[in-house]
Amino acid sequence: MHFVKDVKYVSDYKLLLTFEDGSVKLVDLEPYLDGEIFEPLKDPAFFKKVRVDPDLDTIVWDNGADLSPDFLYEIGVPVVESLEVKVG
Repeated sequence: MHFVKDVKYVSDYKLLLTFEDGSVKLVDLEPYLDGEIFEPLKDPAFFKKVRVDPDLDTIVWDNGADLSPDFLYEIGVPVVESLEVKVG
């Protein structure tokens, strides 16, 4: 089982998630926002209020919507974060 450790809003319905194993994945949730609980998330201003719930180990919204961390891990596209080295 995976756990979400950090979330960053990217754009539209895309989020950058960091998991317990150190992997960073980009998830696009637009195709998955079906059902009454997810309806408020279609409002971009509300969607941006996503946060990690440390008790659930996944992302949540204030209306009670959440998604399984294993599901997020599976649909996520791996991202390799580039580190900028500044010489000065």
